[in-house]
Amino acid sequence: MFILNEDSERTQGKDAQSSNITAGKAVSESVRTTLGPRGMDKMLVSDGGDVVITNDGATILDEMDIEHPAAQMISEVAETQEVEVGDGTTTAAVLAGELLSQAEDLLDDDVHPTTIVEGYYAALSMAHEAIDEIKLDEELDDDLLETVARSSMTGKGTGDVSAERLAETVVDAVRRVENDAGVVRDNITVYTQTGSSSSATRLVDGVLIDEEPVHDNMPTSFEDPQIAFVNDDIEVREASIDAEYNVSNVDDLNTAIEAEENELRGYAEHVVDLGVDVLFVDGDVADQVAAILAKNGVAAFEVGDDEGDELAHATGLSRAAGVQELEADDLGSAGSLSVEKFGDNYVTFVEDGDAGQSVTVFARGGTEHVTDELERVLGDALDVVTAALDQGGVVPGAGATEIAVADHIRSEAAGVEGRKQLAVEAFADAVDVLPRTLAENTGMDPIDALVDLRAEYESEGIAGIISEGQTGVIDDPVELGVLDPVAVKDEAVESAAEAATMIVRIDDVISAS
Repeated sequence: MFILNEDSERTQGKDAQSSNITAGKAVSESVRTTLGPRGMDKMLVSDGGDVVITNDGATILDEMDIEHPAAQMISEVAETQEVEVGDGTTTAAVLAGELLSQAEDLLDDDVHPTTIVEGYYAALSMAHEAIDEIKLDEELDDDLLETVARSSMTGKGTGDVSAERLAETVVDAVRRVENDAGVVRDNITVYTQTGSSSSATRLVDGVLIDEEPVHDNMPTSFEDPQIAFVNDDIEVREASIDAEYNVSNVDDLNTAIEAEENELRGYAEHVVDLGVDVLFVDGDVADQVAAILAKNGVAAFEVGDDEGDELAHATGLSRAAGVQELEADDLGSAGSLSVEKFGDNYVTFVEDGDAGQSVTVFARGGTEHVTDELERVLGDALDVVTAALDQGGVVPGAGATEIAVADHIRSEAAGVEGRKQLAVEAFADAVDVLPRTLAENTGMDPIDALVDLRAEYESEGIAGIISEGQTGVIDDPVELGVLDPVAVKDEAVESAAEAATMIVRIDDVISAS
């Protein structure tokens, strides 16, 4: 009797566990060398020849063509980490892989998967306790936030601009969109444009739009413009029912044409009468309307829905459903609007808007690869500064938090009964992979460095691996300005543990043909 399709494949028991764990470990190993300030880059080449050069874990795993379902779970760990806190993706993926490796050894010793899962979740709770205990009790002022931003950029490509200057830009951007409820991260945009060095990167208090006016005779520069946004085409209205019109002579044709022209002229005059200087339209603008607007010194742009939200946050405008519904109260304003040309591209700058709730980091670079990596670096930095402000402060970086977590878990493991204690201790051993990998990537002997880290932690209460010259040293990361948000560490251990336990519990893989 056939229950499954005869072409289906089924793997059970230890074979299934081994296959899944091996796949997960392989993905984890693929990003391990990118961890830390001296981590290496990966070059990813697509089928179409597109090249991505980065050491960002989430980008690497997203670009990889991963087919194995267990391996995809590790990729999802990095994706979750990126979505939730914006950084620590490599940390989460490496930890998930090491948790799987430790679980494999326990399975070989006949420890039941459920026992491993229970032990891992017990250890996860201890890890959160340790992270909370090591959190710095300091005010999150601009200097501290800049330190967090610089730490997230360490080892990543920033072109010829220093991490210090970028960190200042990032903190400035975050502060401008901060209110009593927290940081409105969606109001910060990173806009990239090739053609200049990375040092030309700057913060724009407003919105950048990748469009030019719809008519060549429209002005391209305004001071204190009144700005409107219409959510519909500005064209001749179409009938809502199917109808045919019989034109029997030239006079009828001229009348129909005149009616259309009057309709379009009415739209344009309505905009002009309201005192609009700049009109943004989520749709098309008829040529006749554009010509009349240009004659009256009004600039019109065809944009999308996303730009409408950004403009509303920046200028305080209200989006009108159609041009006829547009009223004076719907208008917003800005300090200036200008259209600039970069190579073959036009960019419109809407700056110093009255609402002042949107800012843009205008990132420059000599090549597309540089700007792409700079965009990722800035995005991560903006996310970690936001996470530090909104989600619980900061902890020491450079592996110091992981050493504290592993030590705390081991000290608490003695109170865990039965074989579950083995899984708790294995979790602590897995956490050690992070400082060990940092040491290895920095040029230190990983075993010796781990021993020295533990000894320094026992005597001083804090110890991390600091990159220095061609190697690394054991020192206090707080004094040397290496800090990470609490949320990054919490999310990394959480997502890694969830992925590892999910994979460990699978003992049957059924795949359709």
